[in-house]
Amino acid sequence: MKTHHEIPLEGIDRMLKNVETGRFERSLSGLTAAGALVTAAEIYFEHDKASFGNPWMWAPVALGPVGAAAGIAGVFSRRMAKTALPLASAAIVANGLQGTYLHLRGIAQKPGGFSNLRYNLEMGPPLLAPLLVTLVGGMGLLAAVLRREK
Repeated sequence: MKTHHEIPLEGIDRMLKNVETGRFERSLSGLTAAGALVTAAEIYFEHDKASFGNPWMWAPVALGPVGAAAGIAGVFSRRMAKTALPLASAAIVANGLQGTYLHLRGIAQKPGGFSNLRYNLEMGPPLLAPLLVTLVGGMGLLAAVLRREK
């Protein structure tokens, strides 16, 4: 009869074991790098449609490669995962929150403002999109606090 320790782990149990043993930190660093690049590219296209009318529109585009570089460095270096990755990720989170505010302000400035909320949500800047950037930064912060495999 097999004991509990001999049964192969599957699904969520395997993922939790990876967190416990420190294997997940590297994976999450890599996912942060990929997420930063994908979101920066999407943001570039969306902000280009708006002709980069506000100089702050360049900030998330510039932070994407920074987050990607920190995430990749975090995959290969414990030191980078604990220094560069949380710094880059915190900047991404702050910029995502700032973007949410700026998008909300942009919706308010549309004709009718908040009294025409449904239309302005659909036709104005996407209110929730900057929060997706914030999630990418949050992944990097989480990766930085997780323990790393030896």
